[in-house]
Amino acid sequence: MSDQAPSELLPNRLEKGYRAFLEGRFPTERQRFRALAETGQKPRIMLIGCCDSRVSPEAIFDASPGEIFVLRNVAALVPPYRPNDDYHSTSAALEFGVMGLRVEHIVVMGHEACGGVKAYADNEADPYMRPLSPGDFIGQWIKLIGPAAQAIGPAPEKPDTAYVEKLGHETVKQSLANLRTFPCIATLIEKGRLTVHGAYFGVADGRLLALDEARGTFEPIAEDAWREAFAEPRF
Repeated sequence: MSDQAPSELLPNRLEKGYRAFLEGRFPTERQRFRALAETGQKPRIMLIGCCDSRVSPEAIFDASPGEIFVLRNVAALVPPYRPNDDYHSTSAALEFGVMGLRVEHIVVMGHEACGGVKAYADNEADPYMRPLSPGDFIGQWIKLIGPAAQAIGPAPEKPDTAYVEKLGHETVKQSLANLRTFPCIATLIEKGRLTVHGAYFGVADGRLLALDEARGTFEPIAEDAWREAFAEPRF
């Protein structure tokens, strides 16, 4: 690695990471990057995830450049279809993914210990002591969790981990319901050209669950590989 001093135009950690990328992954995928630049992206999957730094979709799914169209926001929320003159980043990304890129799958992935979900749960338990947000935007945004909270019933006086996880699961279901309020998405689903999925990632143990909408339950994915990853070393 070069001994040249960091440029200080970016955080040192990013420059070091970029150098590692140039020395490792980029040479092996150089042709892929060139093809993507020349022909454009054609991902078949769009993933809506939380902007939490612990849940990187590209890392979790071992994705190469151009494979997944990723949208990340606080708590992996999808708002209902409400066109107006406000700014709609999530809705705009959905529209581009569905109408521009013609993705075939949309996955909404929540995760364990989500700060946005926990903040909503704490506020519901004590709205006077724990305001949703002292800022201008987060509190209003996570009010989208409201219908999910109503679906599972009143929050306990002191929301515990089990309640927050239950609310996180229900929030994924609510985002899927909101997805279906977008006319273009509903039409493509009806025509069999688009499928929506729910998922939930365990930060502590790396376990991935997927929603079985018919049963309303989250089921483990690749359970054999997950168990093998945690198996005791054999000598």
